[in-house]
Amino acid sequence: MLAQTDPGQPLPEKPDAQGWVKLFDGKTLSGFTAPDPGRWEMKDGVLTGQGPRSHLFSPFVYTNLEFKSEVKLNHSGNSGMYFRAALGKDWPKGYEAQVENTSPDPQRTGSLYNFHKVGEQLVPDDTWWTQHVIAIGNHIIIKVNDKIVTDFVDEKNTYVSGHLAFQQHNDGSVVEFRNPMVKRLPNDEQAAWAEAKKDMPGLK
Repeated sequence: MLAQTDPGQPLPEKPDAQGWVKLFDGKTLSGFTAPDPGRWEMKDGVLTGQGPRSHLFSPFVYTNLEFKSEVKLNHSGNSGMYFRAALGKDWPKGYEAQVENTSPDPQRTGSLYNFHKVGEQLVPDDTWWTQHVIAIGNHIIIKVNDKIVTDFVDEKNTYVSGHLAFQQHNDGSVVEFRNPMVKRLPNDEQAAWAEAKKDMPGLK
């Protein structure tokens, strides 16, 4: 029987001095749930996903936001960081910041899956890196370590609001997430960009 560890209770949304909110308490899944059960485990403050396909959804929904985490993936592993996603089974309807370095999928880490493709392998296997997403209105930016690799405007405004979700793609894949955080940004887009530029000073 594949099951997630203690779901726990959602963390209170108490932003730090820079506006960031921790997503997990480091001991439980902090209210995150997986409609398709998988082997999600919180151990020593690191969220690990393995086993069959599963998506671990946040208890809260977000519109304009920043979402970042340190990530590590095994050889041929495949994962993703979803945002503005609809809670449900199977493949979520929502944006996915791809996490994938050496699997057969040609859309690599830093891609906005099925919207903007990054074909270059940016990260070695079994190495920690940071993926940082900004979504304001229909404008989405994905930064891998210190490099902006996706800067995309979705003219169709496909997904406006929804949950965060961590993906475990398939058996054999093992993904780890460390220090995942979210920052709610103002509904006013000009104010949201002003806040986001504090975290990415290079933004135009």
